Amino acid sequence: MPYQRTVLPLALVGTLAACTGTGTVAPSVSPQGSAESTKTNMLEAGAAALQSNAPLGGMDIYLVGFHPMKNDPNHQMEAHHFCRQMNEDVAQCALFDGNTANANLTGVEYIISERLFEQLPRRERQYWHPHNGEILSGQLVAPNLPDVAEHELMKSKMNSYGKTWHTWQSEEGTQPGDRLPYGPPMLAWSFNRDGEARPGLVETRDREMNTSTAERRRARQDLVPTARPQEGVDALKGKFPRLTQDIPGVVDKRATR
Repeated sequence: MPYQRTVLPLALVGTLAACTGTGTVAPSVSPQGSAESTKTNMLEAGAAALQSNAPLGGMDIYLVGFHPMKNDPNHQMEAHHFCRQMNEDVAQCALFDGNTANANLTGVEYIISERLFEQLPRRERQYWHPHNGEILSGQLVAPNLPDVAEHELMKSKMNSYGKTWHTWQSEEGTQPGDRLPYGPPMLAWSFNRDGEARPGLVETRDREMNTSTAERRRARQDLVPTARPQEGVDALKGKFPRLTQDIPGVVDKRATR
C-alpha cells in the first residue's frame, strides 16, 4: 500500500543514515515457455524506443508486505507493491512476487482512505481489507527509505483500506507455486493478529531484504493512539491453524458497537 506524498527536505533525506533494509528478491518460479527469440528481442527494443509507458511512469512507491487469500487464508504470498498515488484518497499498485526485472506480475491493489471507505455501499465493503494490522505489526515495509520518511509514510496510511486481487499464485508461503496464472482471481486480505502468517514467511523476507519486522513494530508504537477501529479485522479470525494474539491498536469496528 502506498502513501500520501510526504515531502522531506532534500538535504535531510540525503544525510539520514538509518534506512529501511533493502535486498534483491527473485521470483519463486519462472513461467513455462521457450526462451525469447532474436525477433522478439528486436520487437521489444523497437517498442521501447518508439512507444510510451506513461501509465507505469508514476509507479514509483515501493512497499513489501504479505497477503493471505480471503477464501483460503493459509494460501499466503509475499507481495511487492509498485504504486502510484492518484490523489490524497486513492492509489493503485501493481503487485509482483519479487523486485528483479524478471519478477512475475501477480495482481493489483487499490488503496482508499478511511473517508472514501465510509462512503462505499455496504455490499462493496466485503472486498476491502484494513491496513492497521499491516502497519502496526511492522510487516509492511518501504525498502530504501530513510527511517524518518518511512515512518511518515506509514502514519499517512493509518486507517486506510485496500482491495487486492491476486491473479497468479506463484508462491505458496515460502515455496514456489504455479508456473502459470491458473484459476480465477483470488481476493486477498490482510494479517490482523500475530501468528496468522505461516512460519518462516516474515522471517524469510526480513533476511532477504535486510530488515527487521520487530524493529519496525517498535518504531511505530507512537502510531497506536491514531488507530481507529476498522471493518474486516475479524474477517479471518479463527481461520488459521496457529494460536494468534491481538495486536495493540488493531480492533474490529463491530467490537465497539
